[in-house]
Amino acid sequence: MYILSDILYLVVYYVVGYRRRVVRENLKACFPDKSEQERRRIERRYYRYLCDLLMEGVYNVFFATPPYLKRHYRMVNRQLVDRYYEQGRTVVLMSAHYGNWEYMVSSLNMQLLHHGIGVGKPLDDKSVAEFITRRRTRYGTQVVDQTDVREHVAFFDEHRVPCALMMLSDQSPSNPHRSYWTTFLGRDTAFLYGAEHFARKYDYPVLYYSVKRVRRGYYEVTFSQLCEHPLEVPQYTIVESYVRRLERQITEQPEYWLWSHRRWKLTRNGRIRKDGTIKIIEN
Repeated sequence: MYILSDILYLVVYYVVGYRRRVVRENLKACFPDKSEQERRRIERRYYRYLCDLLMEGVYNVFFATPPYLKRHYRMVNRQLVDRYYEQGRTVVLMSAHYGNWEYMVSSLNMQLLHHGIGVGKPLDDKSVAEFITRRRTRYGTQVVDQTDVREHVAFFDEHRVPCALMMLSDQSPSNPHRSYWTTFLGRDTAFLYGAEHFARKYDYPVLYYSVKRVRRGYYEVTFSQLCEHPLEVPQYTIVESYVRRLERQITEQPEYWLWSHRRWKLTRNGRIRKDGTIKIIEN
């Protein structure tokens, strides 16, 4: 698998140059104090990992078994989550497109006592989306589109089913006026508010899970508390705490975050088009 990844890296980085301009712009804006040489080193490491991630994703869809996932994606302190199951409480698990998030989706339900729910954006191609969803959910994790998550959360809360809501909250929101704005990696950045919304509405404890790449193909997941009783803290405390945890993780090992994503598409009043102009979005 990784021999193919090494070959793919040469094609993607040196021949195709996939989104290289986006990656370079993001790294330069986020790490202005680093030298050009240092940023290039991060860039190359990122593309190597991106190719590994793609090959691991293919393997996950077609071949990964429960023993494989448990061995390659180890949860080192799952007891922090399990204790809430014993209390009958749903938890919100916040993280990002860092490390191998697809392994988390596939193994969430089998590795935790909670009913695992992965929340994400629907894919444009419906036939591909249906196939990927079937493979992601084959070990019990339920995948829910973000447009339907309110109904699912309300249903499970009403029936008192303890769930683990996996929410990758680093993707770019669609509306600047319905986002939480803060400074992230030195840049004015909009964040999704959904995780804190559900936590505050239902008083769900919130945990951050960090993914560490131990070696090629092997990961360790560590949970840490963001907030146990959301109604006892001021609004936006949870999302701000999440941003700071994620920022620290990216700063320590930047090559494992999704730099080829156009993360900073929004301004506070509109969306930046590819030509650099801004489309104003009304409230």
